[in-house]
Amino acid sequence: MLKHQFGAPMTASTRTTVLSLYMRVFRIARTWQAQSGVASDTETERKYILQEAHNLFRRNQKLTEQESIRKCIEECEARIEIGLHYRNPYPRATYLPPMGLATQKGRKLRAQQRLRKQAKPIYLQSHDET
Repeated sequence: MLKHQFGAPMTASTRTTVLSLYMRVFRIARTWQAQSGVASDTETERKYILQEAHNLFRRNQKLTEQESIRKCIEECEARIEIGLHYRNPYPRATYLPPMGLATQKGRKLRAQQRLRKQAKPIYLQSHDET
């Protein structure tokens, strides 16, 4: 049984939501067609969807805080909707230049890092910055 903070079991509705998202991603991958229409592109994108889902769900399976779980669910839902809308399974890039966000005087680098983290869209929360 999954547990969250303080040892109490994860709520049944949260577990159901996570499992239904996991299954939804696999259904999408099964029927995915690349926008280019090329069979090799379709196969590559299907493999990417399955591998990305497997990696992210495995990485987050031990989360215990309800807030962290909720954020992961929101990220998954956002990535599904964006992928289906744009017919592109890969995460959309963000274009924030280094030191490109306004800060208070004297607090440059740490403030920039904090602002960049806050400005990161929800669908990229699980990806490290390059």
